[in-house]
Amino acid sequence: QVQLVESGGGLVQAGGSLRLSCVASGRTFTNYAAGWFRQAPGKEREFVAGISWSGGSTVYKESMKGRITISRDNAKNTVYLQMNRLKPEDTAVYYCAAAPAGATMLNLRYVYNYWGQGTQVTVAS
Repeated sequence: QVQLVESGGGLVQAGGSLRLSCVASGRTFTNYAAGWFRQAPGKEREFVAGISWSGGSTVYKESMKGRITISRDNAKNTVYLQMNRLKPEDTAVYYCAAAPAGATMLNLRYVYNYWGQGTQVTVAS
């Protein structure tokens, strides 16, 4: 089992920045790729960003490229999501997820085995 705990969400003005963190525990973190998803009220959970177990490969939601960066520090068992130039439409609950290290289609929900509880991000206009 892997436990994931997100933090760093909050209320921010449009144009501002937030850095989300996800701390993993329970198993060796380098055995897992990781990703961030989000879910706005009344909408499906959608992919935001993914990162390979080593951090050497990343993938992003196309419409958010240039504004977000996913990274990880395996020594700290932590994955980060840096979000800049936030927009009101970025308002959602953001979830961290872990997938087996060999997973390749990190933009797909079904490859992830473990999920955190989520952290709320609210962007005010």
